Amino acid sequence: MKIVYSDAYGVDIGPHVFPTAKYAGVHAVLLARGIVSAGDVISPAPASWDELALAHTPHYLEKIRSGRLSPLEIARLEIPASPPVVEWFRLMAGGTLTAARAAHASSAATGSGFAVAVHLGGGFHHACADHGEGFCMINDLAVAIRALRESGRLSRVAVIDCDVHQGNGTALIFAHDPSVFTFSIHQERNYPAYKAKSSLDIGLVDGAGDGEYLSALGAALPQIFAIRPDFVFYVAGADPYAADQLGGLALTAEGLRRRDRLVFEAVHRAAVPVAVTLAGGYAVRLEDTVAIHIATVEEAHAALSRSTAGSARPRS
Repeated sequence: MKIVYSDAYGVDIGPHVFPTAKYAGVHAVLLARGIVSAGDVISPAPASWDELALAHTPHYLEKIRSGRLSPLEIARLEIPASPPVVEWFRLMAGGTLTAARAAHASSAATGSGFAVAVHLGGGFHHACADHGEGFCMINDLAVAIRALRESGRLSRVAVIDCDVHQGNGTALIFAHDPSVFTFSIHQERNYPAYKAKSSLDIGLVDGAGDGEYLSALGAALPQIFAIRPDFVFYVAGADPYAADQLGGLALTAEGLRRRDRLVFEAVHRAAVPVAVTLAGGYAVRLEDTVAIHIATVEEAHAALSRSTAGSARPRS
């Protein structure tokens, strides 16, 4: 299983609720525990401006590139728009694209269909075609989907977004594209105030816990896979966690692990590749966010191991 990560992910954004230190923390624990080896880690290149233009308008990209976002646009973004941060978002978009290409290549090489690559970043699902918002300047998911589709590698795509906040930017970018199925399960009374229309939305009530969440997700997965996607993007946000500072759901760490397992089992049954992005996570204790992300990678690895073991069994 390939992991996509760069030491440059720890960009300095000043005092902020967004913990960019989590990326290095996840990477370090994965290596220390032997969940992945150094040889499994791919260092991405930044997405090119032409690749970004597959998902974003030329006018918006020019404003980012030249540093001409207005104070109102920066306020809407809620994160600094300095040149290092712009380059960080380009790198994050490149990371998700790298993970998607790795999962696709692995699927093709093994012939088994199911394959997993995990990007230890990405999932910036609030970025829209012509503006950024909610800590999201560039929609890495949309860039990766469009880039792979342009190369002829994808036909039908499903986005399974399990961040606590609705993936409004992704929904808007693909609103008129029937070949991309956007699914979001989120806290209804949370950011963004205006909810875009995904292909399928589940807005949960404040304080919903493991049982309600997993039941709703389990019921939705057959609807998602009914479109017979040939590729899945999984947005595995850690922020449905009960102790998250920007969330209002009440999932436990074990509940989030079970969420991941449900998704990976569904992708495995469909025999298609999946690219995972870690998305949000703002727990009071950084180590809790890191642990939740680690569990996502562990579940991805376990699903892939089960798939490999199953394909190795002799047929009767």
